[in-house]
Amino acid sequence: MIVPDYEKFSQLMADVHGFYQRDVSDFALSVWWEAMRPFDFEVVAQSLNRHVMNPDAGQFMPKPADIVRMLQGSTQDAALSAWAKVDKAVRHVGTWEDVAFDDPLIHRVLHDMGGWIALGQKAEDEWPFVAREFENRYRGFKARNERPDYPPVLIGLAGANNRQQGQKVAPPMLIGDKAAAHRVMQGGVAKPLLPMSRAGVLAPQATLRVIDRRDAA
Repeated sequence: MIVPDYEKFSQLMADVHGFYQRDVSDFALSVWWEAMRPFDFEVVAQSLNRHVMNPDAGQFMPKPADIVRMLQGSTQDAALSAWAKVDKAVRHVGTWEDVAFDDPLIHRVLHDMGGWIALGQKAEDEWPFVAREFENRYRGFKARNERPDYPPVLIGLAGANNRQQGQKVAPPMLIGDKAAAHRVMQGGVAKPLLPMSRAGVLAPQATLRVIDRRDAA
């Protein structure tokens, strides 16, 4: 959802709380808004309606986690689905090509694991451990509902070599939904995700002085 959706979203939440004979507080509304922002308004409204009509859980006031779970499944399901895309891309496209997935979290997790090229250097017997690490990292972001910065494109061997030599770089292979992958590219951050700089020389008064215990006595 985007900011212009806030007014109708607020009314929707007031209606849902009213259905359960409760008032919606400013705090509750802010929590709901942050939890639902990654999704389209129409999809959120449909999910709330499905919850209300659910014969097992519909008698209880929904919590944000209930609707998130309905919208995207459990974090484990999401991580397994994401890894299936990565595994298929490695086997069918390979890490020679630059790639862009339709899920920004895939970009961030693979970046944190060393990058697209490093993934292609893993041996087959390492693959189950790589999968487990990916799934755990992915689930961590999902469980915290984080939307971290991520690189717009995962660079492959050919792309890295061409950039180093100043040659033309081919467009990345789009993995998954084409339109979503384009949005991922547009929302990426083309800068180091962990800035580093060398500390300046310490001023004389900031240097440490070793004190002999006999001097302090």
